[in-house]
Amino acid sequence: MSTTSTHSSVKYHQVSDDEAGQRIDNFLLRLLKGLPRSRVYRLLRRGEVRVDGGRAKPTRRLQAGEVVRLPPVVIADSEHKPRPEPSLGLERALRDGVLYEDERLLVIDKPSGLAVHGGSTVKIGLIEALRQIRSDLHFVELVHRLDQETSGCLLLAKRRSTLRRLHEMLRNGDIEKRYTALLVGEVKQPEQVIDAPIEKLAGAGHERLVRVSQRGRSAQTLVKVISQSPYGTLVDIKLTTGRTHQIRVHARHIGHPVAGDDRYGERQSNSRLRTELGLRRLFLHANELAFRHPEQGNRLHVQAPLSAELNKVLTNAMK
Repeated sequence: MSTTSTHSSVKYHQVSDDEAGQRIDNFLLRLLKGLPRSRVYRLLRRGEVRVDGGRAKPTRRLQAGEVVRLPPVVIADSEHKPRPEPSLGLERALRDGVLYEDERLLVIDKPSGLAVHGGSTVKIGLIEALRQIRSDLHFVELVHRLDQETSGCLLLAKRRSTLRRLHEMLRNGDIEKRYTALLVGEVKQPEQVIDAPIEKLAGAGHERLVRVSQRGRSAQTLVKVISQSPYGTLVDIKLTTGRTHQIRVHARHIGHPVAGDDRYGERQSNSRLRTELGLRRLFLHANELAFRHPEQGNRLHVQAPLSAELNKVLTNAMK
């Protein structure tokens, strides 16, 4: 069976002020529409995409005035697949899940099980669904990420300039992020700071497995006990850094993994919690964001209540 294709020649694109601050992988995914995510990362890995003549890692952020070399790409017709459409249930969850919105910002209560981005194993993510559901949003981008299994406050920007400012605030620690989690076992210290560097494992691929390692990047997690039960310890968590899977890896590091964690947790404990408490997901919820509005300067404090599902688990745990 033959397929037709679209071919492009080498092009050069100068980064505008409005485009500055974007990660180059996201920039390319938007610019080279129809090209699969895996191919975009392959172009970067091979050095076929250049920024001011040099190689660029996917996480590199573009600066105004830089010139991006775009290599010739062939996009087969078979790759021009129809965009997956959000289900009615997902559309309802995203519309009802708006916790705060103004002309610059949007905070959504992300459901557990929904990835923030689509990919090779995920048909549609929150950001793609939101762009289809909300045609009034001419620009919307993630300010930070949450794991697919984690629910709660997710911050998005509706202006490029706002996105740049919020990213700067994140780097400076000016955005407070708090989580509620159920940890397996009895956490004896009422309060503790877990200070353990985290390393992303080479070759982990889309699984993005990480571990505590002295070769990793610094990471600090503040843990405060809320209550105890025979099934585990309910805790409040504050992040001072935002590494991949940080809470889950740090919880495992102190011997008390997050309940329901099928990646870093304990299979036997998870099975017991599922059978006796009805816990069928990761018990990790981003319950609070606090920061100064990047444009107006007023203090914002946004909260996402625990879902009925997690509240029922807690009720069952206290019986």
